[in-house]
Amino acid sequence: MSEIGTRLRQERKRLGLSQREMGQLGGVAANAQGKYESGERVPKADYLAALAAVGVDVLFVLTNRRATGLRVDNLFSKVETPSGDSEALLTEVQHAVRHFLSTIEELSNTYDVDGKQNNNGV
Repeated sequence: MSEIGTRLRQERKRLGLSQREMGQLGGVAANAQGKYESGERVPKADYLAALAAVGVDVLFVLTNRRATGLRVDNLFSKVETPSGDSEALLTEVQHAVRHFLSTIEELSNTYDVDGKQNNNGV
């Protein structure tokens, strides 16, 4: 099982979801979810983004580091109840997006299009 698959399974269990439920949240079938968890396939960015929106710690899944400080749900609550400091909120969101994109870029250098780990990866 790949490390990403192992951590994806850990997150699914942390949230108390079945493979079918987690797959539905990510927009894939249960068999695809199983293949992600077993390491047969590597999840795509749109799947991971959908899971992040429902509380999966995608940073942990991809890097084995738990997200700290900036949380997406925290940002949503700030947007829903603005405190008047929209410039600070925009800066925080930009930081989060840059961090997410750099993590995805690092990982895309690690895996080829078939989901196999490259020897020259990070």
